[in-house]
Amino acid sequence: MILPQPESNLKTNLMVLGADIISIMGNFPFKNKYVIVDDIMNKFLNRDKDRTPDLFLYALTFLHTIGSIEKKGYKIKLVKKERQEENQTSLFDNVN
Repeated sequence: MILPQPESNLKTNLMVLGADIISIMGNFPFKNKYVIVDDIMNKFLNRDKDRTPDLFLYALTFLHTIGSIEKKGYKIKLVKKERQEENQTSLFDNVN
């Protein structure tokens, strides 16, 4: 599990920035369609003066690595994951 350092600034934490990108992409006019990366980055940078294009690209790489976004040329789209319920078998369940 990725845990932030207690002394770190949460405003520039990779997971927090990734969550903000997901929030931006989940709202109008970006919802459910491929959008140009620069449009997302401009909205991302305008939310906080401490944000840089490097932080945006790190967070975008993180989201792509965990499968939250997909790319198509210079456009990206938020991936919807279907929730799959799987029952974990117990040591005490009778498996035949």
